[in-house]
Amino acid sequence: MFAGQAVRAEAFAETQDETRSELLPLYREAVTLVERLHRRLLDVVKDEFDRRGRDDVNAVQALLLFNIGDSELTAAELRTRGYYLGANVSYNLKKLVEMGYLDHRRSRIDRRSVRIRLTEKGEAVRDVVEALHAKHIATIEQIGGIGPQEFQQLNKALNRLERFWTDQILYRL
Repeated sequence: MFAGQAVRAEAFAETQDETRSELLPLYREAVTLVERLHRRLLDVVKDEFDRRGRDDVNAVQALLLFNIGDSELTAAELRTRGYYLGANVSYNLKKLVEMGYLDHRRSRIDRRSVRIRLTEKGEAVRDVVEALHAKHIATIEQIGGIGPQEFQQLNKALNRLERFWTDQILYRL
């Protein structure tokens, strides 16, 4: 290696170290915010149901019903969408069926598989979460200071982070 190349390589290594030390606190803050935002979303949903005098479902179950929406699907399909962990979704689906929020039936194609869909009672819960989203959309730019451009940047960054973490698992990086 020539002397000039060695100097450039050393400068590049120093720049890399500076970038890493700058990224570390930002990365940790982002991870903490993602965790905290999920918990806060559950708090917001719970608060909305409390305001309506409803204690029949918890926030996790309400979001589960919202995410099922008009679809008819299996628990495995919910898990592969990335919303829920196996035991968590199975427990909550069982409870929601028992409470009459979900209808379930064996698949005609694969008799081992159970397909679920919302009942009228489940649709009412979904509608509460939908109304909550509509209320937020009406005020988030004025009160929260978050407009379309900020959401585009946020969503782009979060999608990249998700893809990065997925690659870490898939390709054992």
